[in-house]
Amino acid sequence: MRIFLWLLALFAAAVGLAVLAHFNHGNVVLFYPPYRVDFSMNFFVILLILLFLLTFGILKAIDTTRQMPERVALYRKAKRDREGNQALRDALKGLFEGRFGHSEKAAARAADSPENAGLAALIGARAAHRMRQSERRDVWLSRVQDDSPLKTARLMTAIELLVDQHEPEAALDAVKELNASGTRHIHALRLALKANQRAKNWPEVLRLVRSLDKNDALHPALSRRLRELAYEDLLSDRTHDAESIRRVWTTIPAEDRVKPFVAVRAADAFNAKGLHDEASAMVEKALAAEWDARLVRAYRGSAAAEGSPALLSQIERCEQWVGQHPTDAELALTLGTLCLKQKLWGKAQRHLEQALSDATEPDTVREAHLKLAQLHESLNHPEEAAAHYRQCALATML
Repeated sequence: MRIFLWLLALFAAAVGLAVLAHFNHGNVVLFYPPYRVDFSMNFFVILLILLFLLTFGILKAIDTTRQMPERVALYRKAKRDREGNQALRDALKGLFEGRFGHSEKAAARAADSPENAGLAALIGARAAHRMRQSERRDVWLSRVQDDSPLKTARLMTAIELLVDQHEPEAALDAVKELNASGTRHIHALRLALKANQRAKNWPEVLRLVRSLDKNDALHPALSRRLRELAYEDLLSDRTHDAESIRRVWTTIPAEDRVKPFVAVRAADAFNAKGLHDEASAMVEKALAAEWDARLVRAYRGSAAAEGSPALLSQIERCEQWVGQHPTDAELALTLGTLCLKQKLWGKAQRHLEQALSDATEPDTVREAHLKLAQLHESLNHPEEAAAHYRQCALATML
């Protein structure tokens, strides 16, 4: 339809010009002595139009020729950009497909384009890392300058790859640089957590775990396991003295102190330093929050000195617990052990035999036989003591 309208307009214009030329009888005289040239008005108009078109064409050709170098440069740049973008896509495709050698080669081609150089370097670093080429990986990462908009991406990539390569110290250096730049997003915290875990920097691991837990960014099972590993290392350090182990305990949040694993480790650490009263107090608080066989065993190891009021208090506390947990073999064994230490022979024998009848764990059976053997040995019953020693030896071999 549009073409038809243009043709119609063109024919109308031609008809109009023809009619106008038909009624135009004017002349144009060009006079230059001694020459004279006469033109009809119509012919003169046609010559003017042709002269205009010729002049316009010459000027257009000159302008096009002048712009030719710039156009060639733009064409070449556009071609490089197309090739660079294609190479970048090939690099990503190769990385996702696991063709890391192909990916690194494509990244090298993509890096020829300044716009793609940074991203190509990050892709090349990941591909080289997958091929265990640490030197090439570091070269790729060094191509991303500190003043580049991709600095954060470079640091995140470096932390992830260094942690995977078991280079925690270098990863922590990158974490410090990342923190200095003010980056605090969740994935950065996760990577920092991995780096500190590999470096066994447990206080920082605990801080990061708490921070991630506040944002619900860590699975509860993983959070619990990392806390256990951290507390195990902090509380099991043999270099701690009594004061230092107390300082470590005060840094542990109240909600973690009553958890069985933490309380057991702390009780073992306090008992190792002779702080039995403090160990038994923390176990009692943990048992009030959650009943656990590990805590009962730790309470058994926190027995106070023979004849002390603290030991009698522990026995009374265990008797109260027996009323609440009458079939708990670990509790019966603990109460029998405390009574044995206090030389309450009858009560000790009764509770130890109760523990032996209720016990299902080999360790509990073995310890009950051992305590009964010691009891009969103290009562000068050699035959009974020997029998329990034999049963203890058999339970050890099972």
